[in-house]
Amino acid sequence: MWIRSTLTYRASFALTVCGNLLLTGLDFVAILLMFAHVDALGGWTLPEVALLYGLSGTAFGAAQLAFGSVASLGGRVRDGSLDTLLVRPVPVLAQVAADRFALRRLGRGVQGAAVLGWALAAVDVDWGVVKVLLVPVTVVCGAVIFGSLFVAGGAFQFVAQDAAEVQNAFTYGGTTLLQYPPTVFGRDLVRGVTFVLPLAFVNWVPAAYLLGRPYPLGLPAGAAFAAPLVAVGCAAAAGAAWRAGLRSYRSTGS
Repeated sequence: MWIRSTLTYRASFALTVCGNLLLTGLDFVAILLMFAHVDALGGWTLPEVALLYGLSGTAFGAAQLAFGSVASLGGRVRDGSLDTLLVRPVPVLAQVAADRFALRRLGRGVQGAAVLGWALAAVDVDWGVVKVLLVPVTVVCGAVIFGSLFVAGGAFQFVAQDAAEVQNAFTYGGTTLLQYPPTVFGRDLVRGVTFVLPLAFVNWVPAAYLLGRPYPLGLPAGAAFAAPLVAVGCAAAAGAAWRAGLRSYRSTGS
């Protein structure tokens, strides 16, 4: 319904998507400006950083498109309108994700994919079957990890009721963090986004394997192929948090 509503005014939709694409592209413009003054950032060249940016941006764009509307759950909890979703024969999470579905968010994913395509052509990688297959697998797993963050953040809003910005700190903040190589951050931060909130498996770890670079924190040799397991674990944890939050929901009584 929301897609049909959006496409009713096609020119407006096209302009909105282009605007979204250009706005998100400013992040990569900032990286280009940095490399106008330096040859490497934390030991990583421009195509290598672009690879990180593309993997993160494409994965986040897909997750935001599917679950970005979950951030508005706090409003429904506060005004009690979530009650209307509970009586429908459709999973509540699916309804929340589809609520005011914003197709304009395609711009972020398209922009990330464009940078990823350029980076894959520009990086110096000895491509083989394993490395070629690792790229789409990494993007899918990254989307699942970011999607899990959106769902877990939504679950937290059952308790906090107004925590959209807290959720954004981990979702939007996480993808911004991953646009830069791990070598520019402190060891404790890298450890936190590897073992506590495993965002490193969205791009840092797989990209290190593709480029032949050392893994962050000296992870074992097969760490680049652990992304599917990490994604499944994140999805399971987010699902458990969502069910717990939904069970704790109490209507406003109005």
